Amino acid sequence: MSLCWLRIHNAEFYAYHGAKDAERLLGGKFQIDVELCYDAADAVRTDALRYALNYEHVLECVHRVVNENSYHLLETLAHRLLEALLHDFPSVQRARVRVRKLYVPLRYAVEYVEVEHEMDRAACAPSNG
Repeated sequence: MSLCWLRIHNAEFYAYHGAKDAERLLGGKFQIDVELCYDAADAVRTDALRYALNYEHVLECVHRVVNENSYHLLETLAHRLLEALLHDFPSVQRARVRVRKLYVPLRYAVEYVEVEHEMDRAACAPSNG
């Protein structure tokens, strides 16, 4: 086994998430970091992309989740991202995402608000009970 972390930083999307109606109507900029831990032994041994985690496919998955629904909470968006990543990429054993909302409409000046969420494959396995 050769565990490897694939990290994607600051993938930027324009999307329609937020607790306020105006945020879901007008949208805003979001940045997403993805960290995926997988067994890269076959990829290392063969030097073939088909055995590696293709980061373009990872970004397509993230784009789909970010744009298919509008969520009130960043926590919900982060959780849905983890579910989709673990579903779409069976070799991934652990995933972590950070979702940043830029230019948050608050009375206070902040650069961004961020939520970080992590999930193991075992945590999303169906229970037998």
